[in-house]
Amino acid sequence: MDLQAVKQRFGIIGNHPALNRAINIAVQVAPTDLSVLITGPSGAGKEIFPQIIHHFSARKHGPYIAVNCGAIPEGTIDSELFGHEKGSFTGAHESRKGYFEVANGGTIFLDEVAELPLATQVRLLRVLETGEFLKVGSSKVQKTNVRVVAATNVDIPTAIQNGKFREDLFYRLNTVPISVPALKERKEDIYLLFRKFASDFAEKYRMPAISLDEEAIHVLENYHWPGNVRQLKNITEQISIIEKKRVIDAETLKMYLPNYSENKLPVLFSRNDTESASSFASEREILYKILFDMKADMNDLKKLVYGLIQTGRIEDFNLDHQSAFNRLYKSESEDIEPQIETVKTVTSKPRAAEHIEDTHEVVEESLSLQEKEKELIVKALNKHNGKRKLAAEELGISERTLYRKIKEYDLD
Repeated sequence: MDLQAVKQRFGIIGNHPALNRAINIAVQVAPTDLSVLITGPSGAGKEIFPQIIHHFSARKHGPYIAVNCGAIPEGTIDSELFGHEKGSFTGAHESRKGYFEVANGGTIFLDEVAELPLATQVRLLRVLETGEFLKVGSSKVQKTNVRVVAATNVDIPTAIQNGKFREDLFYRLNTVPISVPALKERKEDIYLLFRKFASDFAEKYRMPAISLDEEAIHVLENYHWPGNVRQLKNITEQISIIEKKRVIDAETLKMYLPNYSENKLPVLFSRNDTESASSFASEREILYKILFDMKADMNDLKKLVYGLIQTGRIEDFNLDHQSAFNRLYKSESEDIEPQIETVKTVTSKPRAAEHIEDTHEVVEESLSLQEKEKELIVKALNKHNGKRKLAAEELGISERTLYRKIKEYDLD
């Protein structure tokens, strides 16, 4: 079956090479019984690939079960996957078959497999190795013939280093890896997907389909789409229902795109802080800008004082300059106070020209981003009387990130 026919059958839109390769691998591996691990960001459409694998396999007439491992409580996950015997735990009033028993002869898709508890990972490894499992509360070994396809949006090697995922299970699941690209990597596919979703919602709600003007298309294609295809679909549906006009311009579209910015400056990224990665860039940009502005203000102030002393017009240091000086002094952190003190001494006690060099004494400034970040958070909270939502908006970060920073710096 050719690639285009597969896309049409499963409703896949796009022609990006990485997407085409993922589909080809899924079709080629389908006739085998090899385990497959699908990786990619949340909302990228990973759930389509297990369906492709099952459909083109010899198991296509057998059961297909999709399990979201992250949605099942840790206390019941073993029972859900492997079943339990009557009386094995409180509330077990009768025996129950697990997904691996029900899916015998078919395919089971374990979505968000990295969320499995370590004890459950051991049980899963045994199923993959020998096809054997034990029900909860039973000592009788049971057999199952199941094709396992797993998916995750977590960086598994990092999870292994942190002791949250078994390395042997990773290599057993990752027999054939399939990587699904993020939507921002498929720039040429974004507008195609938008038009498909717009057409679907027009038919669903019995209204004319929305379209975009040229500038709006540019905005659409340059947005970073943190929620991937799922986010694009939701936004298309929102616009279809809410907007009365059917041709959407760029300004209207931006109203539906959270944190839209065409600024693509490279920023540092910490692998150990994936949760705050989306807000990392904005925080760092704010801090760098403040630091450079502070340095520029200090240089301007030094030049002003030096010029007044050189010309003997120190008495002309009028109220406006003095006011600006005072504001600068009060707003700066303790890290640059030594430089300001040096300038203040010169303005109050002018000396001969040969002593002017003292004003250029180099005092090392502390460029600690952590201290500046802490100071800005305190100022924002004080300004808004402790209202964290307003403080977060002032800082240009999410309220969730602000809560984490407050806890991190013990600012309660």
